[in-house]
Amino acid sequence: MKNFVQSTRDFITEWALNILILLFGTTTLVQAFIVPTPSMDKTVMVGDHLLVDKLSYAPSDGFSKHLLPYTEPKRGDIIVFRYPMDISQNYVKRVMGVPGDHIRVVDKAVFLNGHKLDEPYAQHIFPDLQPYRDNFPSEPFGPVVDRAKEMLANHVVNGELVVPEGSYFAMGDNRDNSLDSRYWGFVPRENIIGKPFIIFWSYDAETADLVDFTANHFIDLAKNFFVKTRWDRELKLVRGVTIQ
Repeated sequence: MKNFVQSTRDFITEWALNILILLFGTTTLVQAFIVPTPSMDKTVMVGDHLLVDKLSYAPSDGFSKHLLPYTEPKRGDIIVFRYPMDISQNYVKRVMGVPGDHIRVVDKAVFLNGHKLDEPYAQHIFPDLQPYRDNFPSEPFGPVVDRAKEMLANHVVNGELVVPEGSYFAMGDNRDNSLDSRYWGFVPRENIIGKPFIIFWSYDAETADLVDFTANHFIDLAKNFFVKTRWDRELKLVRGVTIQ
């Protein structure tokens, strides 16, 4: 009964916040974001145009914390954040580890604090096993930057990665095709912008066109707007999951 009441309260709070943002949102409250890569397929897809709630993770002062539902990022949340290697870029991933968590990946399966996770949201598109991508942490292999190598050197204990204070470990749901914390390290708390809450438009476009807004993209829009708009994704809510 307690869990039902809490779930109902969370649902009502989320929808109330969504309505307030849609009615009164400004750049202070909400931010538009276009998904440029397939790292989070099929949760969010290339060409999804999202609205990002910037209130949920905002630091609260003594007054506003009693009025607005501020929270810290939780395991299973989908977050938009400034890419640690280039803060001019925004990324979207799923939080897999919060401060104090122990994480390892064994043959593609994620283990959190000693137990294997059931992850219906994750997909694996390649049948092969890669030594670093699919068995982590281990000897770096592939496009692992120095920042991630420092993470491995300083935060691995007994074969598990331990998430430090003020940091989060994020992964893409499209696990075999995601450059995430395995490759560039932890997400600092101050880099987190917010969490996407709704897809307001989805268009089947190439990554290069979405990133650079090429002339071809505008021509494609003029010719194929109705055909390539993914109407089944319009106004679809983007929700995290609870990971214990």
